[in-house]
Amino acid sequence: MKTIFIKIKTWLQGLSFRTGVLVLAMCIPFYILSFAQMAVPSEYLSVEAKGVLWAALFGMAKACQYGGLTILGVEGYKRVKSWFKGNRKQIEP
Repeated sequence: MKTIFIKIKTWLQGLSFRTGVLVLAMCIPFYILSFAQMAVPSEYLSVEAKGVLWAALFGMAKACQYGGLTILGVEGYKRVKSWFKGNRKQIEP
């Protein structure tokens, strides 16, 4: 089982920086949807369905977050972090 995770990690790290940023950005809509669906009235969506939706959407958000961070790696994470701090020229490869 451990070798499967190592193979997946190696494959993810082989993807490009742009792919990592896109996958990491996909966690934002999943987080928004996971909590926004709680605002839907119970007459349209049952409490059980809301719980299932929350678990599925929150799980997808976490999967995108950790997958994107795995693709980016340490150096890619530093590039994205410096871009948000205002050093926008450093993100260009």
